[in-house]
Amino acid sequence: MEYAIGVVLALAVSLLARWVGFDRDRSFYPTILIVIASYYVLFAVMGGSLQALLPEAAVFGGFLLLAIGGYKLSPWIVVLALLGHGLFDGFHPFDNPGLPTWWPGFCLGYDLAAAGFLSWNIQQARGRRLRME
Repeated sequence: MEYAIGVVLALAVSLLARWVGFDRDRSFYPTILIVIASYYVLFAVMGGSLQALLPEAAVFGGFLLLAIGGYKLSPWIVVLALLGHGLFDGFHPFDNPGLPTWWPGFCLGYDLAAAGFLSWNIQQARGRRLRME
């Protein structure tokens, strides 16, 4: 059930962002990626585990760099990073006592749906540019 909730929520957020125009700003999806990746750090702090905090912070740092790279270079980097974070959710290798049992499935669903929607947005924008030429 958590997978479906993640997918539905990602699609709802993405559709709302598209309708309102939030996603017209290049920083929207990189910011989403940063927030998504930061939750594992939050859960480590909530669980009071320094042993979990250090590796979770290192992984967060990697996704932070990917978000910045995606913002500066290409939104396709953000698509790949969201897919990568979904894979990370699927096998989350660290013992994190603050992590809710439902979170990895929820986040995996969210990440994959957000990556799919962003990919579709990029293709739509590319198609509009090609038609204008």
